[in-house]
Amino acid sequence: MGPFERKLPVGAEILPGGGVHFRLWAPACKRVEVILEEPPGGKARAIPLHAEEDGYFAGMAPETRAGSLYRFRLDGSDALIPDPASRFQPDGLEGPSQVVDPSRFAWTDGDWPGVAIEGQVAYELHVGSFTPEGSWDAAAARLDDLKALGVTLLEVMPVATFHGRFGWGYDGVLFFAPFARYGEPDAFRRFVDRAHALGLGVILDVVYNHLGPGWDFLKRLSDDYVSRTHSTEWGETLNFDAAHSRPVRELVTANAAYWVREFHLDGLRIDATQQIFDDSPRHILAEICEAIRAAAGGRKILLIGENEPQRAELLRPGDPDAPHLDALWNEDFHHSAMVAATGRNEGYYSMHRGTPQELISAARWGWLYQGQIYPWQEKPRGTATMDLPPARFVNYIQNHDQVANTLDGRRFHLQTSPGRARALTAYFLLAPGTPMLFMGQEWGASTPFFFFADFGGDLGAAYHKGRREFLEQFRNLASPEMQALIPDPTDAALFGQSKLDWGERARPPHDEWLALHADLLRLRREDAVFRAQDAGRLHGAVLGPEAFLLRFFGAGGDDRLLLVNLGAGLLFSPPAEPLLAPPAKRRWSVIWSSEDPRYGGIGAGEPQTGQGWCLPGQAALVCAAEPAEERSVSGRPRRRPR
Repeated sequence: MGPFERKLPVGAEILPGGGVHFRLWAPACKRVEVILEEPPGGKARAIPLHAEEDGYFAGMAPETRAGSLYRFRLDGSDALIPDPASRFQPDGLEGPSQVVDPSRFAWTDGDWPGVAIEGQVAYELHVGSFTPEGSWDAAAARLDDLKALGVTLLEVMPVATFHGRFGWGYDGVLFFAPFARYGEPDAFRRFVDRAHALGLGVILDVVYNHLGPGWDFLKRLSDDYVSRTHSTEWGETLNFDAAHSRPVRELVTANAAYWVREFHLDGLRIDATQQIFDDSPRHILAEICEAIRAAAGGRKILLIGENEPQRAELLRPGDPDAPHLDALWNEDFHHSAMVAATGRNEGYYSMHRGTPQELISAARWGWLYQGQIYPWQEKPRGTATMDLPPARFVNYIQNHDQVANTLDGRRFHLQTSPGRARALTAYFLLAPGTPMLFMGQEWGASTPFFFFADFGGDLGAAYHKGRREFLEQFRNLASPEMQALIPDPTDAALFGQSKLDWGERARPPHDEWLALHADLLRLRREDAVFRAQDAGRLHGAVLGPEAFLLRFFGAGGDDRLLLVNLGAGLLFSPPAEPLLAPPAKRRWSVIWSSEDPRYGGIGAGEPQTGQGWCLPGQAALVCAAEPAEERSVSGRPRRRPR
């Protein structure tokens, strides 16, 4: 057999002529063996690996095949460890690794072109609670519903193997191994293949900023896996810039490319990029981006990031040694919308007022903080975005963090009035940014979404304590009485309560919320003016203490007007606002109303009167500029004398 070209720098890989090649980076060890675990009652076999340069060990097991279970033995120790590059852990983090042959899967998406950011409607989901079964196959069975809704892009929360039976996935340890309780790796592939067949893109949330509990076995391989100079808010961070960091960098860049190459993913959402520390001349994020795009070949690829400091340079191509992402989450949009909805601006909401001008600016410019002092952090926040297209900003009014950062995992629509919730949903889904729904949001799910993590003992107690301390920033949750009510995230009941109830979506009032979202997404998709996502042709005006308009200028006067009033009914008179004036030889006609009885509303009259504009309370209206015959202020055609 000629030289074997590995797909990954480390891990177990099937050889073309049979057998498996193993490779491990373990510079702290003098001797490494692969222990092949036979079925119960059988005898384990030990395969010695030979030392290579730079601390690697490698070797071939000729009689091993896909499905074989294995672990590594280091320097003759009785304690065995999993493969850091394991492709599957059928019994979890503490169990053996399994050899996987990714070439066995029969893909049907050969013509799939990939996805770009423009025109996307994203949908964030957690596989374990998206369905009662909590599996890839059960999730795949629901993709037709998301397609019918108008979703185009699925953003899957992290699935790298983590400690315990349940969790959000942000405490992953084995980056290459999809969490076993969701199904085997081919079930993940079936999910992606089915999504592509329906025209849906799929990206995966990945966490390269820290390691979760259970990573200690890496210390036995090398002290250089984790950083000695950096740490994150959540735990140990990987060594990307100190001595012997190259193998760690290769591990992470290979993982990023792996998801695209072996699972046909359309890109990644990279968690907390500001906590990925690297003082190297070329930042690890730049290498990650390069590796992903190379793995995609000719397919379009999508890289979305979370970046709390709001650094717009991540969105601008240029310096090859700097990262280049396609979009970033827009936290300002969420915070301002939530304050507008609830009137509460405590804790990390305290720098937002939810005013009409904030909502206009968020729709027009993306981030609200673009270099101003951010008193909550006592330093400037954000950088200028005014040259960037709005599709680069992922807007949301719910996501996993924001729903869970309440006492009881309460969703957005249950924290405000139905009228305000419908009006803000219209603003959210018609604004020119990239909207992202959180699973169940589209039908006003009654189920909460909690923070949950299966950690016991002292670690579990520390997580519960940390949760209480984090929520103390909200004055309503700071008292001892309220602190005592904050649920223990290690309680398995929280995970069960967070599972969506798909049966309720066909029942009132959930069917009304579903109709609202489907109609708004259809309007966004089918109306050329909204579909354009052109912030350069968007202007806004404040009409009252809680009322504003957004005017979307279309070609040839084919304009749209979004009127939002979150307060009491408002008569805007005199109507001395030029954005209310229809284009020449046209008139405004209401084409959509949040108060449609189909959505649970009570109806709304025509907003134009002889005295001015009458905006119904806690409602949103969409008007189109249609060709008009000459009319009187009463709205009746004016007849010319003969």
